[in-house]
Amino acid sequence: MRTSFELRSSGLGSKEGKILTDVLCKITTLTSLDLYDNKLGSEGGKALADALCKNSTLTSLNLGKNKLGSGRENAFVSAFCKNTTLTSLNLDSNKLGSEGGIALASTLCTNSTLKDLNLTNNNLESEGGKALADAICKNTTLKSLNLSSNKLGSKGGKH
Repeated sequence: MRTSFELRSSGLGSKEGKILTDVLCKITTLTSLDLYDNKLGSEGGKALADALCKNSTLTSLNLGKNKLGSGRENAFVSAFCKNTTLTSLNLDSNKLGSEGGIALASTLCTNSTLKDLNLTNNNLESEGGKALADAICKNTTLKSLNLSSNKLGSKGGKH
């Protein structure tokens, strides 16, 4: 039985992202999914997020460089809060912006499973950084948080 699936740099777009939702919902042995460097965009991210709400086996997800987009309306970020199995999540280089950082911070306050989170190069800026700093003070499970290359400034890491 396959427990991991890697589709790095495969040219997957939002249409293929929607197809992958069926995979996430039907394959109950999948624990790791690597979709690094595709073009899922906000629509593909939303589809995957919906599937994450239903999936109870995936523990590691790599969505780095997928153009998920910014803002509180980022569907992936919104639905992530409902997932209870992910322990490792890579969202590097997705241009989440400060609003995406704030939305993720809100999720981290209540998430009790995530241990590793990579948010490298997402333009989180000081507002997103401050929200995340506040959130990690409340989160007891997160062990690793990468915020490299986010222009946090001097206020971004203050609680």
